[in-house]
Amino acid sequence: MKIAEVRIDASILEKHDPEWKFALAASPQSQGWVVSIIAEDGTIGYGYGSAMAHYGAPLESVKANLDRFAKILVGKDSRKIAAIMDELDHNVVGNNQAKSGIDCALHDLLARRLGVPICELFGGPAVTQFDSLRILPIKSPEKMAANARKLVNEGVRHLKIKVHGNVHEDVACVEAIREEVGKEIHLTIDANQSYTSPKLAIKAINMMEPFNIELAEQPVAFNDLRGLKMVTDAVSIPVEADEAAYSLEQVTLIVRERIADAVSLKLSKIGGLRKTYAAAMICEAGGVKYRMGAHSGPKLLPAHASQLAAALPGIWYSSELTEFEGLINDPWEGMKLDNGVLHVTDAPGCGVLPKAGSPFPRKA
Repeated sequence: MKIAEVRIDASILEKHDPEWKFALAASPQSQGWVVSIIAEDGTIGYGYGSAMAHYGAPLESVKANLDRFAKILVGKDSRKIAAIMDELDHNVVGNNQAKSGIDCALHDLLARRLGVPICELFGGPAVTQFDSLRILPIKSPEKMAANARKLVNEGVRHLKIKVHGNVHEDVACVEAIREEVGKEIHLTIDANQSYTSPKLAIKAINMMEPFNIELAEQPVAFNDLRGLKMVTDAVSIPVEADEAAYSLEQVTLIVRERIADAVSLKLSKIGGLRKTYAAAMICEAGGVKYRMGAHSGPKLLPAHASQLAAALPGIWYSSELTEFEGLINDPWEGMKLDNGVLHVTDAPGCGVLPKAGSPFPRKA
């Protein structure tokens, strides 16, 4: 079935918290582009190209690459996903965020035409529900503890604490949150590269250990792989690569050299469903843990990620698939979240559709 049209529409959504920030920037909005690939029979496949400036993919550059790819796609056989993505890789180096939007939309289109959920294209569901892991943006210890309490009251049992590189302030936030939520709630930290040296990161993580932190994400700069390995080898808490694992090639290097204990997989970061599945298999073969990292955006993005996650029984820790709860007026529907548990849908494709009145096309 040939591709008749490709639409690229903006998706700019405000967050409930206008002061949301992490170590690298303020982030009061979720920004990206919805990719709608329309086949000759009118079937539509949807994907999402995330704007991720801290990965070198601001909103404007993602749009420019999606426009370039759209011209290549029209007239192609939509079933030949591998051949299409290979052509895009040869056409433009990198730009994984734009490529992910295309890859996901092609898989969504194929699955919808077959009448099956995307996970069946990757071996079928081995897991059908996921505990929610929610992010606590950077604030004062008191405000972060209050936000943690609110999420726990909503049924969330896994929390990720954003820290910003000041050891004593970061430890104070972790301590306040642990004191507020008690011993039963699972806590992780994410420094987003903010510790300026491996030794500083080691000091911070060791000071946090008494508060039962279960995972420390990307403590040092993405390009300091030697430093990341130093931290990994020095602390007892599992260390996860995120920004450092920005491509399939980087994941391979991290696994081969045992630079981190775990890898955070993101569709937008690695280039879509196919490459993220490959990254998971590399981690499994190399004995390195993996999970789905923060898929921050409208329901469309985590809908795709949850479909792939369902086909990956090797995921070792709670994945970040419910940050859409922090958005105002999400234009997508179809995700089922109940008391902190995300249930994977068996609806065709990624399982979500644009709501009536949204600007995105929907088959009659």
